[in-house]
Amino acid sequence: MEQMQYNLLFRWFVGLGMDDEVWDVTVFTKNRERPLEGEIAGRFFDRVMEPAREAGLLSDEHFTVDGTLIEAWANRRSFHAKKDPPKKGSGSEGRKLLRDTHESESDPEARLYKKSTAGEAQPSYLGHVLTENRHRLIVGASVTESGARAELRLL
Repeated sequence: MEQMQYNLLFRWFVGLGMDDEVWDVTVFTKNRERPLEGEIAGRFFDRVMEPAREAGLLSDEHFTVDGTLIEAWANRRSFHAKKDPPKKGSGSEGRKLLRDTHESESDPEARLYKKSTAGEAQPSYLGHVLTENRHRLIVGASVTESGARAELRLL
């Protein structure tokens, strides 16, 4: 939104003239889910990938999946016990995990997670990118709930 104040390319992309007033930041925040829910972002991504596919730049054999931790907009202190926890947990042999018994009041889909043994778990999500290695093109991307097996879902 800051770029919209002075960057003419940003203004042109969204259809604003040089002298047009930039809308309030909350307008963007309230509408950012619409392209994702309407599958517009996915169709846009597919249209960008078409020329690469037609040019033979994509390989089904040489790829990498990488993930990164995305901090959720939830506070660690917002996690409280669920009203109706499941009888069987999602852990091995039905063991109840923290995600089965607790959830954030401000962001119920966020999970307490850490990618390494160092540090403490933070409310987060995982962002994943599937990259074709020969030409280094991103061919898939997703954001999932944090978990040890989340990257397998992208494949």
